[in-house]
Amino acid sequence: MSSPLWPYVTPGIPDDLFEQLPGIPLSQKEVRLLLISALRLQPDTLLWDIGAGTGTISVETGLLCPQAKIIAIERDEEVANLIRRNCDRFGVSNVQVVEGSAPECLKTLPQPPQRVCIEGGRQLKEILKEVWRYLQPQGRVVATAASLESLYALSEGLSELQARNIEVVQSAVNRLETRGTHQTFAAADPIFIISGEKLE
Repeated sequence: MSSPLWPYVTPGIPDDLFEQLPGIPLSQKEVRLLLISALRLQPDTLLWDIGAGTGTISVETGLLCPQAKIIAIERDEEVANLIRRNCDRFGVSNVQVVEGSAPECLKTLPQPPQRVCIEGGRQLKEILKEVWRYLQPQGRVVATAASLESLYALSEGLSELQARNIEVVQSAVNRLETRGTHQTFAAADPIFIISGEKLE
């Protein structure tokens, strides 16, 4: 599937093509590429995108895998509507936006997912453990952590769940930006990406 706004088969939509709201997180383009790579999507994947924020992962995966079904979960109505607008903006029709708080709302979602992306939440370890109950065997979870505390909660959770093939990557990306008459490199927000697979 392609979009007039992004008529390419590769991911990496520039951040400024998405509609945004002040204070609402957006997975920056370079981090998004790492997340999508870690998800190891299949053409007909059922993906849960928990804490979908601006909806960048949902939009990118929806374009990459038009036969897939993506469930974008957001607790705030205004933010959920932002995701819907971004899906409309890019002509993505295989994303369903669910308003609800994880982990409580997970039992109401289409199941069982093959892939889960956790982009936020107040109870990361609890969300991870609840996700694991529904995840298909050989399914993958990919999560982001912006702090050592979040990273610890996720890595401890994956260890307790006996996840296999655990990987942790810290992104360190610099972008060339023009500031006044000078061009300088500015760091994108560093973030940890942690992933693991369910054996059975």
